[in-house]
Amino acid sequence: MNSDYVFESERLGFRKWKPSDRAPFAVMNANPDVMKFFPKPLTREESDALVDRIEAHFELTGYGLWAVEVKKTRTFIGLIGMLEVNFDAGFEGMEIGWRLGKEHWHQGYATEGAIACLAYGAGVLGLNEIYSFTSLINKPSEMVMKRIGMKKIKEFDHPLVADDSPLKPHVLYKWENK
Repeated sequence: MNSDYVFESERLGFRKWKPSDRAPFAVMNANPDVMKFFPKPLTREESDALVDRIEAHFELTGYGLWAVEVKKTRTFIGLIGMLEVNFDAGFEGMEIGWRLGKEHWHQGYATEGAIACLAYGAGVLGLNEIYSFTSLINKPSEMVMKRIGMKKIKEFDHPLVADDSPLKPHVLYKWENK
């Protein structure tokens, strides 16, 4: 195992963030296709502020949204990881999520990475259940949730999304360690 990696899957390495990740992450966050199911693309400043929050979460908890790279090429491809749900949506617990650069879609990386994160959450963090949610119209992420063995729990209106947004209706999935 590469010493940079906290854990890995067959093709992916999961690590803390490096300063060199900020520029490609900002490009990813500015891409309208990548950000299609988020309220808006991010500016460089907003993207850097997100990385700052991710790093602060790691300092506080020791886990979070991992920087992910393809092991063979050492190419940064995005983030996959877990955070505590921090808003009132009628459930609480750990959330798993992912965001990958468009050039890395349709290669199975989100599914492979999410499975590795579930294993890390269960094995290292001792979690028995993990949630994931997305806008109802984000069918690609919902398909990942299904592929990693999560079960649909409910639909809900995201309290932090504008009432008139097509992103307001969300779907909630849950994984249980059995």
